[in-house]
Amino acid sequence: MITIALMKPINPGNVGAVARAMKNFELKNLILISPKCSPKHKEAIKRAKHAQDVLKHAKVVKNFNYLKKFDYIIGTTANVGSTDYNIPRLPVKPEDLRIENKNSVILFGREDSGLTNEEIMKCDFIVSIPASKKYPVLNISHAATILFYEMFKHKEENSHSHVRMATNEDKNILLKIINQSLNRLRFSTPEKKETQKRLWKRIMGKSFLTKREFQAMCGFFKKIK
Repeated sequence: MITIALMKPINPGNVGAVARAMKNFELKNLILISPKCSPKHKEAIKRAKHAQDVLKHAKVVKNFNYLKKFDYIIGTTANVGSTDYNIPRLPVKPEDLRIENKNSVILFGREDSGLTNEEIMKCDFIVSIPASKKYPVLNISHAATILFYEMFKHKEENSHSHVRMATNEDKNILLKIINQSLNRLRFSTPEKKETQKRLWKRIMGKSFLTKREFQAMCGFFKKIK
């Protein structure tokens, strides 16, 4: 089951509205990271309507590090950067968000400032909703509803339960092998080498590798190394 996480939510009404949207699209697992409000607040309960069970079972954790237990961390942002060279902020569109690995978490940023650059760097990739350049930032519950709807549309398409997916441990093993290969190559500047490492991390995140693909890529990069 895909998990939803909110980073330091402030407004209990927004927490309740996100819970309601989750219930609309058959999502159950909610994490609140260092929340500034309680999921038991009367405004959260009021806005949740018939999704009070989602609030009741919401898990409160201290910081981002809790998300390391997931195989994939998918960040959300309205700020996608100004150029194609900003690899960490190159987004996937909502309609292209097909999550093959169910041990994944979608992370929504702070209501007032979103996710930090450091947090985005820790995500496997990000998704962004196209909106007016004059006012691109959506309310968190509205953004959540759009993403949940797009995910729900692809739910049946992605139900390949017989296919084993690569885990977070697998990704780290592969990334280590890739980085070892990159460290043997010459680059004109250290920054270009770091760009390559970031690029491969994002490619792996967006690909949702199967176990077989993971094994094949490990073999390929070992031969290069």
